[in-house]
Amino acid sequence: MAVPVAFFAVFFAYPVAAIVGRGLKADGVWQFGRFGEVLARPEIRDVLWFTLWQALASTALTLLIALPGAYVFARFDFPGKQVLRAVVTVPFVLPTVVVGTAFLALLGRGGLLDELWGVRLDTTVWAILLAHVFFNYAVVVRTVGGLWAQLDPRQEEAARVLGASRFAAWRRVTLPALAPAVAAAALMVFLFTFTSFGVVQILGGPGFSTLEVEIYRQTAQLLALPTAAVLTLVQFAAVGAILAVHAWTVRRRERALKLVDPAQTARRPQGAGQWTLLAGVLLSVLLLVLLPLAVLVERSLGGSGFAYYRALTSADANSGTFLVAPVEAIGNSLRYALVATLIALVVGGLAAAALTRRAGRLVRGFDALLMLPLGVSAVTVGFGFLITLDKPPLDLRTSWILVPLAQALVGVPFVVRTMLPVLRAVDARLREAAAVLGASPLRAWREVDFPLVRRGLLVAAGFAFAVSLGEFGATVFIARPDNPTLPVAVARLLGRSGDLNYGQAMALSTVLMLVCAVSLLLLERIRTDRSGEF
Repeated sequence: MAVPVAFFAVFFAYPVAAIVGRGLKADGVWQFGRFGEVLARPEIRDVLWFTLWQALASTALTLLIALPGAYVFARFDFPGKQVLRAVVTVPFVLPTVVVGTAFLALLGRGGLLDELWGVRLDTTVWAILLAHVFFNYAVVVRTVGGLWAQLDPRQEEAARVLGASRFAAWRRVTLPALAPAVAAAALMVFLFTFTSFGVVQILGGPGFSTLEVEIYRQTAQLLALPTAAVLTLVQFAAVGAILAVHAWTVRRRERALKLVDPAQTARRPQGAGQWTLLAGVLLSVLLLVLLPLAVLVERSLGGSGFAYYRALTSADANSGTFLVAPVEAIGNSLRYALVATLIALVVGGLAAAALTRRAGRLVRGFDALLMLPLGVSAVTVGFGFLITLDKPPLDLRTSWILVPLAQALVGVPFVVRTMLPVLRAVDARLREAAAVLGASPLRAWREVDFPLVRRGLLVAAGFAFAVSLGEFGATVFIARPDNPTLPVAVARLLGRSGDLNYGQAMALSTVLMLVCAVSLLLLERIRTDRSGEF
């Protein structure tokens, strides 16, 4: 536990505490009255209200659209099912900047809707809601569908035999079993949309601002640290409450249920109703998931081949935006993400191992500590890096390692959550038998544990790599102008006018999408748990 605790203390707690301290302290005295001053401002209350209601609306819309998909993937067997399952998961691992760019190509100025019907939805709340559904569709499909596929259908069939209608049997047998999974998925969707940054920043325009966007505006543009500190603590408290409720729903979901092999429950659709449902789900996937990605690729080609891609290699064509050719952002992102993945695997792997060997209140607190980066504004972390890691012995402000460290903070929770069930599944008696036969602890780990957890480790690495590759909130502060990452480069290009900048943003987003999609498809091939649940 020592290494993860030290890592989080130095690279998370210290920068965040420094930002909060600068914002809420004056002459060494805490100014808690600033909470009332900030929260009493009408524009701040509008931000809080919009953050809350758009997250609720996004969650409800996602559940409405994705629950039929969860049922189809759980109960139906059809050609291409595994490939389609991977396809609907691609948006979840895409950086939010790419999601925003894809919907900008579909709904924005010069987008597909604008060309066909003269309709623009960018800078409207509908663009934000649809992008959030696109991003979170897989969370519901795979969390709820993963459990639904394992529920024994004979329980519902028994209720039908006893006289219940199809709906009554579903409501009284299946729905109670699914309720914890639905609640867990809804809470995760709410969490992701409550802290939305890249999507709102690109699609919302100046008229819409979530807490995360407002923290960025108050920090980077207005340098109003007191307001940013108050909003950071408000967001932290809200997300902490969401994560606590989510942990409770997960514990409920883990209680005894009669589960079966998913292969035993899937069958080919029967009757017009089931075929219609399957067609409807496939149509929704086509329009909601595939169409934005296809439009993104089409806009990156610009009707003139690969001109925008070729422009990425020229520093002269982008002299007003970059100090180097934008294509260098690809190499930068890959190098940063690889280093961040290595750091996340070491820190997260040690943390997961500690959680499997110990129990008690201290360990539960340690587990909560590992989730804290999901609850604190990444903008706050990035700005905190700049103002704290600038003195010996940690004078890192001009060092390249700063970006991987920030990205690793986001990757560690994914590594821990992926590795925990795998490590817990290893029979401790195998390790004990190796020790009895004379193996040292290191050799027992190398020859017993590692072969059993190798696939899980590769999955954790893949998720950490994809998350690190797309990290934007903290990286936008600390990535140097001569070493931009892909998300930062996309945001800079979109922030400047001109068809060339727009086309290059689409091209870079396409490259980033392809890298993330390839990473995910590789993960699908090496996953050991075929239930489909996150």
